[in-house]
Amino acid sequence: MLVTDRQAGPAVAAQSTDFKSGNEMAALAANHINFHVMGYYPITPSTEIAEFLDEMYAQGEHQVRMIAADGEHGGAGICYGATTGGGRVFNATSANGFLYALEQFPVQSGTRYPMVLDLVTRSVSGPLDIRGDHSDLYYSLNTGWIVLLARDPQAVYDMNIMAVKLGELAGVRLPVIVAYDGFFTSHQKRRVSYFNDRAPVQEFIGTFRVQNSTVDPRNPITVGPYMNDPDLINNKYQLKLAMDAAARALPDLFAQYEKLSGRRYPVVDTYRMEDADAALVLLNSAAETAKDVADELRKQGKKVGVISPNVLRPFPADAIRAALQHTGAVLIAERADSFGGHGNALTHEVKAALKDDPDNRTLCLSRIYGLGGKDFLYEDAEELFQLALTAADSGKVQVPFDYHGVTPGNPSNGAPARVLPAFSKEEMRPGLVKVAKDAASGKLQVQTPPLWKLATRSRVFAPGHGACPGCGIFPALDQLFKGMEGDIVVLYQTGCAMVVTTGFPFSAHRVTYIHNLFQNGAATLSGLVEMFEERKARGEIPAGEDITFVMITGDVGMDICMGPTIGAALRNHNMVIIEYDNEGYMNTGSQLSYTTPLGHMTSTSHVGQAQSGKAFHHKDTLQIMAACHIPYVFSSVEGYADDLVRKAAKAQWYAKNKGLAFGKVLISCPLNWRAPDEAGTDIVQAAVDCNFFPLYEVEEGKTTITYDPEEVGRKVPAAKWLGMMGKTRHLTTPQYKEQMDRFEAEVERRWRRLKAMHQHPDL
Repeated sequence: MLVTDRQAGPAVAAQSTDFKSGNEMAALAANHINFHVMGYYPITPSTEIAEFLDEMYAQGEHQVRMIAADGEHGGAGICYGATTGGGRVFNATSANGFLYALEQFPVQSGTRYPMVLDLVTRSVSGPLDIRGDHSDLYYSLNTGWIVLLARDPQAVYDMNIMAVKLGELAGVRLPVIVAYDGFFTSHQKRRVSYFNDRAPVQEFIGTFRVQNSTVDPRNPITVGPYMNDPDLINNKYQLKLAMDAAARALPDLFAQYEKLSGRRYPVVDTYRMEDADAALVLLNSAAETAKDVADELRKQGKKVGVISPNVLRPFPADAIRAALQHTGAVLIAERADSFGGHGNALTHEVKAALKDDPDNRTLCLSRIYGLGGKDFLYEDAEELFQLALTAADSGKVQVPFDYHGVTPGNPSNGAPARVLPAFSKEEMRPGLVKVAKDAASGKLQVQTPPLWKLATRSRVFAPGHGACPGCGIFPALDQLFKGMEGDIVVLYQTGCAMVVTTGFPFSAHRVTYIHNLFQNGAATLSGLVEMFEERKARGEIPAGEDITFVMITGDVGMDICMGPTIGAALRNHNMVIIEYDNEGYMNTGSQLSYTTPLGHMTSTSHVGQAQSGKAFHHKDTLQIMAACHIPYVFSSVEGYADDLVRKAAKAQWYAKNKGLAFGKVLISCPLNWRAPDEAGTDIVQAAVDCNFFPLYEVEEGKTTITYDPEEVGRKVPAAKWLGMMGKTRHLTTPQYKEQMDRFEAEVERRWRRLKAMHQHPDL
């Protein structure tokens, strides 16, 4: 119904009809636009756009240069830099990723470089929720970017194409956001139409007109100078004028696209508003549900209608006023709250638009709904319509602002019962692992009991996590914590280990657990460590209390968290940071990370005629951390339990006595490595035996290799390891010999360097 409702006449260009999701249509539009550059970082639910585009690129379908950033902030910087070079640029993100990049967006609008950003809307953490609401969208309103809204997959395709032309118009020259609902629109397939090839799109958007290029040495320019008064206010006034120009241009732009595609987009979509006594104002997908309800209520003789903007910035105040000039009451429903504001921006902007019409007497109600992806059902729309009808009939608003769809709690239930008792001090200090410093060598000596005896020690995880079969995270972390004595507080960054152990209202953690996002875990734990020490110093916590603070990161956490982790290392806080390395961003579907090795296939480094897996070598996190001169750095794997236990004990000792300790543990991920569930231990063993993942430690600046496969006769070629995984098996074929040679050469270079450091203590 949605597609045919939008069709206003015959299209000029030939099109195909299909069933596709919003993310598929976003990628298809980007393909047809053929942007010069896409800077991006994976985050649910927008990640699929880059995945689809990368798959198309591998097959030679477009020339978009895709750059995987180290985080959304870096991704926004890549895009901004690319726009100054004189070409078309694209990005896609969601939720906290959008917020992480937020400071970059006013820079781009303030310097007037156009680009397109798809914002696949999602709930902003915390607590962590990956489903769709508009709490990220509202942060965009003050950035100076044009904001277009796409209510369904068809609109996603069309709005992306129109966004390019709009942002590049003379007098506008602004970046454009295309926002659509996470999961409701991004992942649900609908009937759509799209052009058979990119020719009509290219003709519609035209040739990019380069202005103020930073890659024209014969015409040097300064971008983003320091401004004093009154220059900044003049700059912002010019941005305001650009928004005004966009508002004037939009109706004609939509009309041009209608002639090309046959699909009509008004600035504000109005449904059955010609004589409506009561109306709902809703953004994006929920408006379509409300339209169905409006049809049913009309059959009952109730005059209701629906208003849904297709443009949020510049705000279409005139169209809103026109739509509501004869309406008795309107209820503005929003998927995000401005806490303490008695309604979010849409509520207040609709009210302001109506107030500017002295003859308008429409009563306004505001409701917050659908947070965290809560479904907006037929019954919800019906109830909201009834609130608006009651106000229209009575001429009064009983409750101007409230939430809709909240489930009240029952105070009589009390606090949730603890499923398992807390550990006693005796359980946390069994005395099984002993650490002492050798006076002669200056190195720590660790005494561990037989592994069978350590296995009897209580686990810090309760049974019941939801990890994939064969996941190496929890065997490795179990071994790690068995090497530590005493009380522990853990901080987990977002990732598989966090998600599968903390589904509210349950938790698999039997020690105190904290969550923070990828980019700031190390800084968060730093603050906790220093608060603990300061409270002890003030006598608020007994002096004898002793806690080991441990941060667990993985699933690309050491890409986006690298800066704060180095900051914590340079400050040398008393804590342990453990990176579980599964070689990718497995938390959201196996995208490439900087820890992904060269040539490995991921969902954003496909293998095809134009691409052969990841294009650059993996990041050596351990050497980066060792270069910070922290007391202790180590590597280990889940398959070497005695090695991991000993190194965990050392890490704890250094964290208590010297400062920060850092460990990196290679763990298996059969699902995304495309390997049998039971093969994980053999695969990580081969990774060690081919010298890709050497086992060593850097103890107060001195490097010691703790396992040398050459000395024990277990050295294997890298091809053996790579051939054990579906994601890398292509590298062992003659077609990819050049890349295989590059991979092996780099592995052996790093191994020779490590051996030199092992042999020379000053290196």
